[in-house]
Amino acid sequence: MFRLHPMHERRLGAIVAAAVMVLSLGCREEALQRGPGDGGSQAAGLSPKQAALVLANVGDKPITLGEFAATLERMDQFDRLRYKTPERRRELLEEMISVELLAREAQRRGLDKEPKTQEALRQILRDAILRDARKGARGPVEFTKQEVKAYYEANKDQYLEPERRRVSHVIVADKEKAEALLTKAKEISDPASWGKFVLENSDEYKGKKYAGPVETAGDLGLVGPPGDGRGANPRVSDAVRQAVFQATKVGEVLDRVVDDGQGGFHLVRLIGLTKAHARSFEEAERNIRIIMSQQEIAAKEQQLEADLRKKFPITIDEGALAEATIPKPTAPPPAPPPTEPSPHGHAPPQPPIPSGHGHDHGH
Repeated sequence: MFRLHPMHERRLGAIVAAAVMVLSLGCREEALQRGPGDGGSQAAGLSPKQAALVLANVGDKPITLGEFAATLERMDQFDRLRYKTPERRRELLEEMISVELLAREAQRRGLDKEPKTQEALRQILRDAILRDARKGARGPVEFTKQEVKAYYEANKDQYLEPERRRVSHVIVADKEKAEALLTKAKEISDPASWGKFVLENSDEYKGKKYAGPVETAGDLGLVGPPGDGRGANPRVSDAVRQAVFQATKVGEVLDRVVDDGQGGFHLVRLIGLTKAHARSFEEAERNIRIIMSQQEIAAKEQQLEADLRKKFPITIDEGALAEATIPKPTAPPPAPPPTEPSPHGHAPPQPPIPSGHGHDHGH
């Protein structure tokens, strides 16, 4: 199968708009009227007779109204509006003819037998059979309230949002220095003074210009309780994460130096707290409906694959697989772009951890 240029693929879909225009303008009405005995289920509600109407021929290959209509149903509704005039419809038909000519020439040259073309065809066929397998799967709004409620009750633990804490720190490479700084840090009460203290003493900011608000200096973001996978933060070590959950109130500096085990000694301050929160059924309902729909689709796809594995025996040569080698690239991959420092002067912040529906109490 010839893989079309993206421009042709996009415009080919639009060509089918001509089908509706033909119907609406009464072109060859005698062939488009639905008559008694015209059964069958065709695209756009066409009868078999209507669908067989030939709009053009490319050699011995007809382009039918049915082909137009079938593609039209897959078009974006707004694209259809672009093709109301006879001139635009003719342009689309000419484009479809061009696409057919290119495809036939590609087949004549054997391009449809190339591995890349065959792989593209397999992907298209895979997508088509999966679309067919999904038929009958319910959309989110099709589940009853009782079904959604039952899912919520059976999975209530998934809708518990654990406590989240926002942590700020000072980091130095010398433990004795950290212990000396701890005494001063414990005397600080307001966010601005803490931020100034961080900028003056943390190794994180040595030789760097800090352009952010002073109150945010040292802010590492949110973390969940130790052991909560959803509450992890790549910028916060396990030791610091555990330490911040030992603080008893917002604004408190932990009364000990935290060793991260990697050469860093931290002064840890709790600067924000979002209380644990259980999402209500009303809050979770929309998300549950989406999950249930996705699960139903996945179940149909998995059942199809299981049936096919029974129908077509599969054998794997483990020895040959173990000996398979990956071809070496002809050129080294391009280097990733350099990481831009954040305006705060430290590593770029990571995406925030969802904090549920509580409130993050300020610094």
